Amino acid sequence: MFVPVTSKSGEKLMPTHPNKAGMLIKKGLATPYWSNGIFCIRLNYEPENDYTQEIAVGVDPGSKKEGFTVKSEAHTYLNVQADAHSKVGQKVEKRRELRRGRRSRKSPNRKNRTNRLANKERIPAGTRARWDWKLRILDWLSKLYPITRVCVEDIKARSIERAKKWNQSFSPLEVGKQWFYTEIQKRWQLLTLHGWETKEIRDALGLKKSSKKLSETFEAHCVDSWCLAYHTVGGEGVVDNTDIFCISPIPIRRRALHREQPKKGGVRSRYGGTVLANGLVKNTLVKHVKYGLTRLAGINAKGLFALYNLDGKRLTTSAKRNSFRVLTRLNFNYRSGVSSLC
Repeated sequence: MFVPVTSKSGEKLMPTHPNKAGMLIKKGLATPYWSNGIFCIRLNYEPENDYTQEIAVGVDPGSKKEGFTVKSEAHTYLNVQADAHSKVGQKVEKRRELRRGRRSRKSPNRKNRTNRLANKERIPAGTRARWDWKLRILDWLSKLYPITRVCVEDIKARSIERAKKWNQSFSPLEVGKQWFYTEIQKRWQLLTLHGWETKEIRDALGLKKSSKKLSETFEAHCVDSWCLAYHTVGGEGVVDNTDIFCISPIPIRRRALHREQPKKGGVRSRYGGTVLANGLVKNTLVKHVKYGLTRLAGINAKGLFALYNLDGKRLTTSAKRNSFRVLTRLNFNYRSGVSSLC
């Protein structure tokens, strides 16, 4: 995997080989840092030549998993397989049920008011979160590489003959997709391909796609995102990097006024929220003396912290503050996938 490079002034430069990055760090010409699990370097001098090649990102959307590939004409820099952001709609529905339930009992609640969003153009919360997650990933990749173009596999809502016009106008898939395309065009050049066009590229190169869509392998989704990036920037039709980097949204439990069942005696227990004690925030990457790299997940009544590993497995619920060192905030969970050869 090539190492992303940032200039002294903050400009994104072409990635370099790990051996060269290590040499620059050893000589004091570069400073290492991490960006959500990706090792990067920042130059301590202004290079004489800041020439950059065209780098494109191929995006393969999906209902459960999604693929992203960062590629230039010469090299494949990064393959990312992301879990789709698909649970916000259910959370919004549950929030509405709890709010309406509070109105039927003696508990603090706001007065019912008219719908201020009626007859206004807006994107449903679940749809916005699903497509905004893709945009957040592209913004993160653009902070690592000098990306100029984005190629997305165009998907369409299923429709029957009598409902074609209705689906094109009101389908959450179509509404979210158009918003996503508009945001991309504000930042990069946009190119779209149909699914059958992606298949033709894949077949012409002799690449195979796995039928196991939920597997964390290159052939599951990144093979299509690689074909999209290859179609955009060209190069040799041989995949030179099949390593994948798996990420998933961090499950954030927002503060709730009451749980689903109100406590007896009117005493509320601590529930939800992101701010912990001593200015700490949930989902902060920390280094524990025993468990190594972990993330903060909560705090109990005794002032002890809960730590989870990067895969989402709970390690302990009784960590003391002096047992770990704060590193940085995390934007998502990340882990390494399975490398394979096409």
